[in-house]
Amino acid sequence: MENAIAWIFIFPLFGAVACTLVGMYNRKWCHPISVLSMIGATWAGVETLIKVMNSKSHELSYLLGGWTLDQYPRGVGIEFRADLLGALITLVVLGVGLIVSLYSKIPVEEETPGKESLFFTLFLLQITGLAGITLTGDAFNLYVLIEVAALTGYGLIAIGSNRAAAATFNYVILGTIGASLYLLGVGYLYIKTGTLNMVGIREVIEANALADSPSMQVAFILVGLGILIKMAFFPFHAWLPNAYCNAPTTTSCLLAPLVTKVMIYVMIRMVLTVFGVDFSFESTLWTKFLPWLVVLAIVCAAVMALAQREIKKMLSYLIVAEVGYMIGGLWIYNYYGLIGSIFHIISDACMTLCLFLGAGLILRKARTTHFDGLRGLFAKMPLTTSGFFIGGFSIIGLPPTCGFFSKWYLITGGMVSGRWEYLIVLLFSTMVMVVLFFRLIERMHLAVSENGENLGHGHGDLGLTEEQTKFEEGPLSMLIPLLLAAAVVLVIGVYNQDISTQIEHFLADYDLPRGIEP
Repeated sequence: MENAIAWIFIFPLFGAVACTLVGMYNRKWCHPISVLSMIGATWAGVETLIKVMNSKSHELSYLLGGWTLDQYPRGVGIEFRADLLGALITLVVLGVGLIVSLYSKIPVEEETPGKESLFFTLFLLQITGLAGITLTGDAFNLYVLIEVAALTGYGLIAIGSNRAAAATFNYVILGTIGASLYLLGVGYLYIKTGTLNMVGIREVIEANALADSPSMQVAFILVGLGILIKMAFFPFHAWLPNAYCNAPTTTSCLLAPLVTKVMIYVMIRMVLTVFGVDFSFESTLWTKFLPWLVVLAIVCAAVMALAQREIKKMLSYLIVAEVGYMIGGLWIYNYYGLIGSIFHIISDACMTLCLFLGAGLILRKARTTHFDGLRGLFAKMPLTTSGFFIGGFSIIGLPPTCGFFSKWYLITGGMVSGRWEYLIVLLFSTMVMVVLFFRLIERMHLAVSENGENLGHGHGDLGLTEEQTKFEEGPLSMLIPLLLAAAVVLVIGVYNQDISTQIEHFLADYDLPRGIEP
């Protein structure tokens, strides 16, 4: 299908319009419209990925308004460009959006009654913005789409409780600062290169030897800082825990797996496609100081996660640590580290989705996600807790989950590049995650009391009433998406070689050091 890239945006965009209009008369139709829109967009995403994989250049270009690259130079007109990296991440965005849309009916009705039309409109616009970020070939258009995703994200969080509205305010402040810095950097790029097309900018930089230009150095710093703020990289993470913790269940299930990962994709895209490998890694000081900041970020986030007693708050700090993983994989400047960083974007999106879907089901049934309220949950919700812990085991890095294989590449990259400090904090944070999830398993299964006393070792000897251990899973409309997400975590792990092969095809055009072959 020639216009598959366009359909990726058409389905959710027109679905958002339909939700607004139909919602005026019957709000019950908004959920089916969002699901159908996501099915259509996901199908278009699969078509796009297949076409990119079958293309000789592993790249597709789609120009709006009838412009063509044959008739006009690159940079004239708005270009959407899908290479293997962009197509893979786009499919992740659409797949997560589809699973969350299936999951969302009951949580949206219960947590935001009377606002279903508004919620699903913002939901679909969020997907439109995130998918646009992964496919746009224009640096200014990227800013516009980042703001589309940000503004709809603010709305999706603030639509919840008063505490969510307060958390959104912090998000707005930091998000605006990040967007402003990025836009200033793009302005410098346009002044020096005369184009906003991403590939065109790199071509001008290389053709005119602009690597030593002070303006280009300033542009790189501004763009980089803006993206770091947007992805909640430590110490710019302050907005994330409260925002995801206090947001409605469906909002946190959508934003937590996608927002930070898409912004990490943006940084990889800027480094490789816009500024180029030589400029980014050899003409700037980022490769010297950023890996050390990554070390600090991972340690601090892991320690803060260890101090939490509430599941969603704990998961939010683990996201901050995972951001450090992926940024470290990029800036250790190593072929295997970059494969691991890209693979971990995919893995982390899937396992974070699994964890937040499970947390939403636990919250609905247990009425709390605090550790002290989870006694006997294995007996009551075995399928929910199993799906939740598949995501947890993936974050730890247990095979055959996808998290094991992406972490393996990150660890390999750290070893062959000689960045032992990065390798050590990866292992340290993994041990912290082991403690966190096995602490949860202990509380849910062994029913440990607050003073540490073991109340039992089996479902029949938990020190709990029959009502507390009564089998009572959540509704199928929420449970099935959780189990589907857990299955995806396992499937990606089983077929990890196919995914890493596509990432290697993408990186084949870039001259990255490999160090000692592992």
